[in-house]
Amino acid sequence: MNIMDFNVKKLAADAGTFLSRAVQFTEEKLGQAEKTELDAHLENLLSKAECTKIWTEKIMKQTEVLLQPNPNARIEEFVYEKLDRKAPSRINNPELLGQYMIDAGTEFGPGTAYGNALIKCGETQKRIGTADRELIQTSALNFLTPLRNFIEGDYKTIAKERKLLQNKRLDLDAAKTRLKKAKTADTRASSEQELRITQSEFDRQAEITRLLLEGISSTHAHHLRCLNDFVEAQLTYYAQCYQYMLDLQKQLGSFPSNYLCNNNQSSIPPLPPASSNVVGPSAVASTSALVVTSPSNLSDLKECTGNRKARVLYDYDAANSSELSLLADEVITVFSVVGMDSDWLMGERGNQKGKVPITYLELLN
Repeated sequence: MNIMDFNVKKLAADAGTFLSRAVQFTEEKLGQAEKTELDAHLENLLSKAECTKIWTEKIMKQTEVLLQPNPNARIEEFVYEKLDRKAPSRINNPELLGQYMIDAGTEFGPGTAYGNALIKCGETQKRIGTADRELIQTSALNFLTPLRNFIEGDYKTIAKERKLLQNKRLDLDAAKTRLKKAKTADTRASSEQELRITQSEFDRQAEITRLLLEGISSTHAHHLRCLNDFVEAQLTYYAQCYQYMLDLQKQLGSFPSNYLCNNNQSSIPPLPPASSNVVGPSAVASTSALVVTSPSNLSDLKECTGNRKARVLYDYDAANSSELSLLADEVITVFSVVGMDSDWLMGERGNQKGKVPITYLELLN
């Protein structure tokens, strides 16, 4: 027998097997043929594997959206991954915003309050951008990659063996049908032999599939560890961002007042700094709770005549040469000047003199 004859016979056998399976499948759907049911344990394992696959895909895709909201960037990364090439490094949104702020601050002048504040904000945004990049890299390595490996590796193997099990079942049921229809002794003997072979092949494939499916529990355990890694990466990222913003808030200090002074507008006393000695989930909320001088003391300060002593409540950085920098808890001399805004007083510390905001003071006598 030459190779061509062998290939022709093999193609004919394959075509016959395919046709037999198609007929069996169609008759089962029409209720004209019996179907061998899988045992309950195997059915449960198949259902668990399918459920795991569906939810793993959803979680993986939504995590990718969370880490990279730009769909075009995700497509580009996907193409590079399929080409087995490294995607070019690109600047992210916080880094880009930070660079714009730094450039603007440099243009306005680092010596001005607004320019200096922009540079500080820009540097913080770039730090957040770096932290964001680290979150993406860590999450991709420790969380997304294991999920993707399951979908593209383990589950593909399971799906392949599951399809093979389905074909073996169709062969088994087709053999059962042919045995029932056998009329002669020879035909019946041949059908019984075929049934024994197909039953053995089906049982063997069912065992292979079961062993693979029982590995889903190990997959869940592995994905749980990966989930913990993802949570830790997010915890590190948000803790870094919170600390960066807290430090920036302290650096900016009296930013609203400085901004107004830079634009030659009327002087308005800055708000006292937000309380930052809170740790835990309530820390974010506490940053908006400002401690303000009591109404009675504020009234006394506004009506201050002559030299009076006052205790400084918060640190204050002078916006320009007409103001006096303050340190918390120091005691200075204050007095009013005709024509000065009612929310400001003149302050003296030794030979130093300048305007001070009354919201930063507590009158002592």
